[in-house]
Amino acid sequence: MKQPSEHDRRTVPRGLVAGAAAMAAALLAGGCGGGQRTGAGPAAGGRPAATEAARLPQATTATTVTGLPRDTAPFATNDGTVVHPRRPVPVSAAPGGQPVATLPDTQLGGPTWVPVVESRPGWRRVLLPSRPNRVTGWIPDAPGSLDIARSTQVVRVDIGDRRLTIEDSGRRVGTWTVAVGAARTPTPTGRTFLLASLAPAKPTFSPLILPVGAHSDTLDTFGGGPGTVAFHGWPDASVFGKAVTHGCVRVPKDALARLAKVPLGSPVIVTA
Repeated sequence: MKQPSEHDRRTVPRGLVAGAAAMAAALLAGGCGGGQRTGAGPAAGGRPAATEAARLPQATTATTVTGLPRDTAPFATNDGTVVHPRRPVPVSAAPGGQPVATLPDTQLGGPTWVPVVESRPGWRRVLLPSRPNRVTGWIPDAPGSLDIARSTQVVRVDIGDRRLTIEDSGRRVGTWTVAVGAARTPTPTGRTFLLASLAPAKPTFSPLILPVGAHSDTLDTFGGGPGTVAFHGWPDASVFGKAVTHGCVRVPKDALARLAKVPLGSPVIVTA
């Protein structure tokens, strides 16, 4: 399996598409993500035709999808397999089932890479970036439909210890004291993944925003976006080691630089 290229997994260029720029601005508004929470229900039919597929909700960080299973092993580490749909693909609750959403090939101005949590012949069950947290779905693995790779890196966040750890091939390559969600706006726990890498168009308190495929459990919207949780920097080092954010994880400068090297789709496991 090929490893994601630097182009596939690295920062969106500073000439961001409008959606990515808006998301970066929303994430930066208060140190966390935000926006309108969008409801979406199942659509009828089997594998959708083009017009039918267009009516299905897209599985993005801005949407809520229903009728799909939740992750049954929310603190497990998968084998590192990540996939990128070469074109939008239908998402079902079971292999061969009725599509209820579409996973687009791009998210926030960059390629969509999602982790595989289960495989069956011709099908992959993946973590999705939508609400509810830890929602999963089955996508077809037809010849030529997916780019398949393996990430050797895992990001771990320990809420209680306020610690961020990055592992590569099971070896710890760095650990840092970070700031996590406050009691009323906690950082959600469980298994998620690195969704995107956004470089703000204008100078701000963080040169890079790294959204993950999880959302605040207490805020439906924040700062004009969908409450997306992210890693980002912070200029005041006194916050590190404290529970003070709206759900995001604020990290030191060297931690952010190391996180920037983690391939998109890599698992992020947050424990209490």
